[in-house]
Amino acid sequence: MSRLVVGPFNRVEGDLEVRLDISQGQVQRAEVVSPLYRGFENMLRGKDVRDALVIAPRICGICSVSQSVAAAQAIAELQGLVPARNGRLVSDIVHAVENLADHLTHFYLFFMPDFTREAHAGRAWFEPLSERFSPRGGSAPRDMLGPRAEFMHILGTLAGKWPHTLTLQPGGVARVAAANEIRHLLGVLAGFRRFVARHLLGGPPEEFAALESAAALLEWAGARPRADLSLFLRASRDLGLHRVGRGNDRYLSFGAYPQDEGHLFPRGVFNGAGGGALDPGRITEDVASAWDLDSAPARHPYDGRTRPDGEMRAGYTWCKAPRLDGMPAEVGALARQLVAGHPLIVDLAREGGNVEARIVARMVEVALLLAAMERWLKEIAPRAPFIAHGETPQRGRGAGLCEAARGALGHWLRVEEGRIANFQIIAPTTWNFSPRDSAGTPGPLEQALEGLPVGRDERTPVMVQHVVRSYDPCMVCTVH
Repeated sequence: MSRLVVGPFNRVEGDLEVRLDISQGQVQRAEVVSPLYRGFENMLRGKDVRDALVIAPRICGICSVSQSVAAAQAIAELQGLVPARNGRLVSDIVHAVENLADHLTHFYLFFMPDFTREAHAGRAWFEPLSERFSPRGGSAPRDMLGPRAEFMHILGTLAGKWPHTLTLQPGGVARVAAANEIRHLLGVLAGFRRFVARHLLGGPPEEFAALESAAALLEWAGARPRADLSLFLRASRDLGLHRVGRGNDRYLSFGAYPQDEGHLFPRGVFNGAGGGALDPGRITEDVASAWDLDSAPARHPYDGRTRPDGEMRAGYTWCKAPRLDGMPAEVGALARQLVAGHPLIVDLAREGGNVEARIVARMVEVALLLAAMERWLKEIAPRAPFIAHGETPQRGRGAGLCEAARGALGHWLRVEEGRIANFQIIAPTTWNFSPRDSAGTPGPLEQALEGLPVGRDERTPVMVQHVVRSYDPCMVCTVH
C-alpha cells in the first residue's frame, strides 16, 4: 500500500488536498482534506441580526447571492415574515443568474480543460476538443465570456452589484424594477439564449430539456457534433465517465427558487429506490474526523459549535461531516434533478451517480432556468410592493435553506437578547467533501474516489481529476 497526496488543485476556489491509499493500481481509500479555516460562524456571534446580510455573502465571491438568499431566508423565518411576491420573483431571477453563470464557468473554465491534458493525447476527440478548451488559446472560453458578461448585467440591474449585493432582504428586495428595465432584461436574456443554443447545446434549450433517456441524449449529440456539450459526451463515453465517480447513492435538495406553491426544483431526498420528503430536523454535523475541539455526539446545526483545534491533534480536515439520518448525502445539480424526477437524469444515474450525469444535470438546469427566468421577468408587477417589513424578536431562531449551483446551502440562526447567539452554515462542498464520521463512513467524494485507476507514474491521476471536478468544489465555502 502506498500513499499519494494530490493537490492543491488548480482552478479550484480555495485549497484542496486529496490523500489516496493505493494498492494494485487502484485507490483503496481516500481522505479529502479542506486545509483552509475561515471562522465566519464565530465572526457572526454577538452581531446584530442584520449584519448577517453583510457578512455571510463574503464567505464566497462566486456564490455570494446564494449566501445572501440563505441569510435573508433565515432572518425572514425568525421574523415570521412572508416576502413580497415581486421581491421573491426578483430574488429568484438574481439567484438563477448567479447559479446559471456558475454552471457555465465550471464547464468552460474549470472542468473541460482537464481533457486537454497530454494523458489524453492520441484519442480521436483530443484535437477538436483541445482547439475549443485548451487553456492556451482555446476558442470556447472566448466565445463564452462575452455572453456571460452581458448576461450578468441582469444581476447588476436588479441587485445593484455582484458579488455581495445588499439588495436581497428578508422581506424581498430593496430595489424596484421598472417596466422599461424588464423589457431590456428580456432582450439580454434572449441574447444569452442564442449563445446557449448555438455553442453549448447545439439546439433549442426546450428541446434539450425534454430529452428523456441516455439514448436520446447520445442521438442529440450525434446530430450536433460541434456543440460543446457534444464534444464532452464524445470524450465521456470514450473514457467511460458514465461509469465512474459513484458516491453514496443518497441525494438531497433543499429546494430551489420558491414559487407561489413549492419550488421550481423541489425539496426532497432521493436514493436508488426513489424519492421522498426531506426533514431538515434530521440533519446533524459530526466532527469525529475534523480538527475540532467539540467531543460531543453529532449535533443539529441549531445546537452546533465551532471550536477549531489550532493544534490539529486529531482528524485530517477542517471540514465537519454533515449527515442526514446519520448517513452522507450528495448535493448539487444531479441531486436536484433526481429529486425532481427528470427522466434523462434518472436514466443517466440508474446505476448510481457518475461524472457524466453530474455534467449533463447542470446543462439541463441551464435549459430549464432560461425558460423560468423569462416567465419570472414577465410576472413582475412594477407598481406592486417589492418588499415587506418585519421586526426582529429578542429570542428566536430561523433557518435559510436554498440551493447554490453546487447544491444544498443552509444557514441556521439563533438569537438571544436581540443578538446572534449562534450561526451555523453547511455549504454544498461541506456535504460533498465531508470526511469520515464517527462510524467510519466516508463522505460522497471519498466514496466516489475508491476504486479509481492510478498509473504507476501518475502524480496527479487524470481520472481522479475528472471525478473531483465533476463535483465543482468551492473550498472557501466549505469550512466556517
